[in-house]
Amino acid sequence: MKRRDFIRLTGIGTLGLLFSGCGIFSDKAASPAVAAENAGPVAEGVKGKKILVAFFSRKGDNYEVGYIEKGNTHILADIIAEEIPDADVFEIKTVKEYATDYRACTEEAKAEKAQDARPQLATKITNFQDYDIVFLGYPIWWSDLPMPVYTFMESYDWQGKTVIPFCTSAGDVMTGLEDRVIPRYAKGAQVKLPGLGLSGKRVQQETESVRPQVKTWLNELRNMGVL
Repeated sequence: MKRRDFIRLTGIGTLGLLFSGCGIFSDKAASPAVAAENAGPVAEGVKGKKILVAFFSRKGDNYEVGYIEKGNTHILADIIAEEIPDADVFEIKTVKEYATDYRACTEEAKAEKAQDARPQLATKITNFQDYDIVFLGYPIWWSDLPMPVYTFMESYDWQGKTVIPFCTSAGDVMTGLEDRVIPRYAKGAQVKLPGLGLSGKRVQQETESVRPQVKTWLNELRNMGVL
């Protein structure tokens, strides 16, 4: 069993446009333009660094893709982890699950955002202090990170850690908030950009076409000295 499978937990997924994962589609910042070229695994450059791929995602009825058993962000997280030898994977799960119905979930997320809520999490990383680099993934909900991701960020000591964001939505975009929001709530972390924002529909329905773009992005981070 690979080490990343040891802490993998089951759970939630991603939404779409009105929701981009439960919200209004954000086009504030496009994801980096990366060529879909075939690059090898990002083995070189990560030696000696312990890496975690943490993500929040949602299955059920999703924008543009219908009912899905595995969330869009979950699929993208798995691709990233597969391209990084020895990376661990952790799913951020809430105690109270979101509605399976797409519209109902958008309303839940809208209310949580208005209240600046911190949903209780059902999962916890006991050895978080061991990680050097955290890839943090989420769907875009109401042009923002989902509230459970804020709970996650506030639950740990991020001092000295590097955070690399990735997300899914109705388009190939990020929220545009990453460089401000993540350092504010994941206190002590250094956010390294470019992050990666991909269309949830494409990740869900054309999964293998996404992999070369993920490889190129990871190799760009390696060439920058981040990995």
